[in-house]
Amino acid sequence: MNYMLKDENAIYYECGYSCDNALYLRFGKEAYFITDGRYTVDAKEHVRDAEVRIAADLYAEAVRLIKKHRIKKIVFDPKEWTVFGFERISSAVKCRLVPEPDFSHKKRIIKSDEELKILAKAAKLGRKAFKHLAKEIRSKGFGKDEYALTYMAKSVLSDYGRYDLSFDPIVAINANAAKPHATPTETILQKDDLLLVDAGLKYKRYCSDRTRTVQADKYLMFDTHQRFKRKKIQKAYDLVLKAHDHAIAKARSGMKAKKVDALTRDIITKAGYGKYYVHSTGHGVGLDIHEMPYISSRSETHIEDGMVYTIEPGIYIPGEFGIRIEDMVAMVDGRAKVL
Repeated sequence: MNYMLKDENAIYYECGYSCDNALYLRFGKEAYFITDGRYTVDAKEHVRDAEVRIAADLYAEAVRLIKKHRIKKIVFDPKEWTVFGFERISSAVKCRLVPEPDFSHKKRIIKSDEELKILAKAAKLGRKAFKHLAKEIRSKGFGKDEYALTYMAKSVLSDYGRYDLSFDPIVAINANAAKPHATPTETILQKDDLLLVDAGLKYKRYCSDRTRTVQADKYLMFDTHQRFKRKKIQKAYDLVLKAHDHAIAKARSGMKAKKVDALTRDIITKAGYGKYYVHSTGHGVGLDIHEMPYISSRSETHIEDGMVYTIEPGIYIPGEFGIRIEDMVAMVDGRAKVL
């Protein structure tokens, strides 16, 4: 197969290295990694199974290689390319450019044993970081606003720069937690507040992703056994935890992803909170924080061994509070194993 890639993680998956200015071309058994002179040393040291080409104009070099090999058809993922980049190539070659959305994600949907080990390590490092963060919040977090708490989360989760983060952490208090992708506000953390933290770090470029919702007090811990002062919050929390645990226990290889979604959604809907469950049950995790499979009510994807995805049901009541509990699972021997 002939294909060309622009996305950093897609390129990394193919050859073990990528940077912010690169193209990757594969023509059958031959492959080329094209970048500029800033990355010459790193590329030649780390790129595997591809010839490194250094060029001031990456698109011109790609065109030259396509013409040299007399390529008649080449696949690309339109989600990766800018109009400018695509037109630089398409206007200069006569071969047929075939769009295939999510081309790399489809290749990466089943993780290898080595990838599963790396993802498990990322998840365990994330869990350890959450434990450290809980200690920091207990000792220094009360009286701080969400901006300061988010900065604290970034510092702790990255181990003060040792690891990249999977995404900007979400640290939300009380009503702000009702926004699934909340951004920081000046809300100050006080005793017995509801606190939601959604965060992850990367290990060898692979992401982790975890969410916990807790009562903020002197015993604060990011585990799933929580006791809230308000009965309304406790009822919703217990329901989300029930949905979370049920889906992990009942997910099976061979199921359609929409069936896994139903394992959480049916419990929350039957309890009368369906309209407050505003997102899908989960998403794949790997080199990208969001990749296939998507665990949604519309997904026809069949779940298979080797897939890694999140289980993250939630209830979000606008103006009051939000609850989400999230773990990453890998399908192993037909069942979901928490990473």
